[in-house]
Amino acid sequence: MHLVSPNRHLGGLLSNGLSTMDTLYNGERAPIYDELRAAIYNHYREEYGQDSSEYTDTLPGFPKTRYEAHVIEQLLEEILKGEDKITITREFYPVEVEKNESLIKSVHFQHRQTDQVLHITADAFADCSYEADLAAKAGVKYRTGRESRAEYGEKHAGIIYMQKRELPPPESYTREWKIARGLNLYRYGEWYEVLPEFSTGDADGAVQGYNMRTIVTRDPANRIEIKKPENYQPELYSRYGFGDPDKPGLKMPNDKFGLNHPKLIGVQTPYVEGDWEARGEIIRQHIEATSGLLYWRQHDPSVPEEIRRAWQEYGLPRDEFPDNNHVPYEIYARETRRIVGRTTFTEHDAQLSEDFDRAPVHADSITVSEWFLDSHACTPTTVDGDADEGMVMLKNQTFPGQISYLTMLPNNYDNLLVPVCLSSSHVGWGTIRLEPTWMSLGEAAGIAFAMSRSAGNKPAEIDTRQLVSELANRRFLLTFFNDIEGKSQTEWYPAIQYLGTQGYFSTYHALPEAFISSRLADQWIHFLQRQISKPDQKVLPNQQANEVREAEKQEQSETITGVEFTRRIKAMLADSEKTELKPVPLTLLLEMKISPTELITRGDAARIIYALLIHSPR
Repeated sequence: MHLVSPNRHLGGLLSNGLSTMDTLYNGERAPIYDELRAAIYNHYREEYGQDSSEYTDTLPGFPKTRYEAHVIEQLLEEILKGEDKITITREFYPVEVEKNESLIKSVHFQHRQTDQVLHITADAFADCSYEADLAAKAGVKYRTGRESRAEYGEKHAGIIYMQKRELPPPESYTREWKIARGLNLYRYGEWYEVLPEFSTGDADGAVQGYNMRTIVTRDPANRIEIKKPENYQPELYSRYGFGDPDKPGLKMPNDKFGLNHPKLIGVQTPYVEGDWEARGEIIRQHIEATSGLLYWRQHDPSVPEEIRRAWQEYGLPRDEFPDNNHVPYEIYARETRRIVGRTTFTEHDAQLSEDFDRAPVHADSITVSEWFLDSHACTPTTVDGDADEGMVMLKNQTFPGQISYLTMLPNNYDNLLVPVCLSSSHVGWGTIRLEPTWMSLGEAAGIAFAMSRSAGNKPAEIDTRQLVSELANRRFLLTFFNDIEGKSQTEWYPAIQYLGTQGYFSTYHALPEAFISSRLADQWIHFLQRQISKPDQKVLPNQQANEVREAEKQEQSETITGVEFTRRIKAMLADSEKTELKPVPLTLLLEMKISPTELITRGDAARIIYALLIHSPR
């Protein structure tokens, strides 16, 4: 495997000042993500001690894991060094793609500083960049900017203005509000509403604003003075205000803070299609604006003296980005290109279904979204004083969704996966565009590549049922539930995750340790019969989730024992042509050490159903 990066330092925004795992969920997500997060905790615990502030400052409390940029870069490098089959080439970017019909055959790369070129031929390729340059060079169709409200019927698409309001009063709580506030996610106490008189919903070419995730520190031994930039513009910086020197940004270990401002709204969009020289100029403007703002807060007479003195305690950290004047190497390019894939993730995929109490279900789900649908401002226009055009913040109005494998597959190539700039609408992008989600998508793409190579076919041709099963067995989070955090190593976890992609649940509650009702058992067995008797037909997971909801609306039925559950499956199989499965249910009961005479839980029932589904030949 060959890993080619346009940058000298690896890690993307993780190692460029983001300094946090941007997630609202503190549970397990995917093996490499879980491994990296554990490595962060282990590093600070072993380096500073269990009771140190350095260690406790890393722990989820927002619930975000926090870390220093140079530490996570070191940890990522260590992980890569442990993979002897990975060759790493740095500071090269794609300039030409050789293709044959639906296959990419090879890619030519150019060094960013020299005339050196690199030619790579491979069976399959992945574009995991923030910019999708390889996909663009290959001629993959893509989108930039914002779709109109009419294109996908998205309420928050196109030109839009939203304003912060008071939280809704209890008497107005809707079904959506109650479910949203009941999710096992960090919930912001904020509410935004659309200003309809200004929001046209028209399409627009601007992407959301970028910024430099600069790190500052108060440690005198590690602090470097912030210099006045050459192009100092005090009139520009005053618009961002004095800030709060007591809470300058995200707190991380060793008395460091990550800044999430200023955002230079209006200069970000040319970055998308720009070459690396043009992108470098936009990055330079952001660095200059950030250092200028900090210098202004520390020295400008218009800033109150007490605030100036407080800001003067801060400087750039000596131990971060030492070969780049102590500022990040990369800009926070929140949105660039989005490919046109074989399916598209939209706002609707992170909203409640009309038919059941969770977001739409995808049988080929490879991970989940859980961040709120959001977009930073896209253009510098403002109305009503504080409503920035393009800013969308759907806190308490977003629901965990499932991301289809097909979003990574361009329409015109069978051996290219795009797990970062995948196929989504601008609004849908807001819940996907976080590093933990991208890490899960990237790892899923790697497993898909391995499966296609083993099967001798292309990534577009793999059996997605087998892919989802493989991910479930590896403890991927394929389906969000409120009651599974910290339980990824239980025996029922893979089954619950897989069945969650097939429509066996109509809510965000898996209830794996509750006893299954007779009515739900019959419903699940009916789904099993449907899937194994007609394996070549695509499962309709949303239809099945709706059927579960209808069944659960009825009066509660009695619970049943393990042997009764298997008896019902055997009765169903008696009418099935799958003769090879007929003796299996009771055998599974014994192999799984499920008591035949005791009441069976939903988790154990799911284990049996899952085993039969996976062992059922197509």
